[in-house]
Amino acid sequence: MVWYEAEVRQLEDKLATMPPVIDRVVFYGSSSIRLWTTLTQDFPQINTVNLGFGGSTLAACAWFFERLLIPAAPKSIVLYAGDNDLGDGRHPEEVYLFFCAFANKMDKYLPDVPVSFLSIKTSPARWEIADQIRRTNELVKKEIEQRVNYQYVNMTTPLLNNDGLPRREFYEKDGLHLNPAGYQAWQKALQHALNF
Repeated sequence: MVWYEAEVRQLEDKLATMPPVIDRVVFYGSSSIRLWTTLTQDFPQINTVNLGFGGSTLAACAWFFERLLIPAAPKSIVLYAGDNDLGDGRHPEEVYLFFCAFANKMDKYLPDVPVSFLSIKTSPARWEIADQIRRTNELVKKEIEQRVNYQYVNMTTPLLNNDGLPRREFYEKDGLHLNPAGYQAWQKALQHALNF
């Protein structure tokens, strides 16, 4: 987890200098969150706080929970992670366990805070592990169905064409990160799902 330390410290500093607010919607997770630079404009009706950190895994999101999410005092959490765990060769069952570790920390520290899990996208760059991504989404979705205050949000389908393949026009040249059009598709999907 040392790899993330510098960016996590920057986020800690950001939180320390923010005015206290009681209705923060914290967007937490990997670079798909960190690079969502238009959050404030996309959701002007809520008080968004971006706590994404580049390359982060779902395991890292659980690891840094106490340092980032507790000080943020969120009203609700929007979580996107798991993409990089699978890209690093983790199995769907392992990623599911990382999600459970995160959820257990929620139970302990923030039991009344709602969590919206954004499904892992099947990007062009990681199409060869699309089956593992789908399996992970299924496992997490089943777990979420057993939990109060959790919602599974399908953010995968809006990025696919009619043949079920990723739409390249939604991605940067690396085929992994979303471009502005991709984030616009996500904004619409999330707006519809959560009624922001």
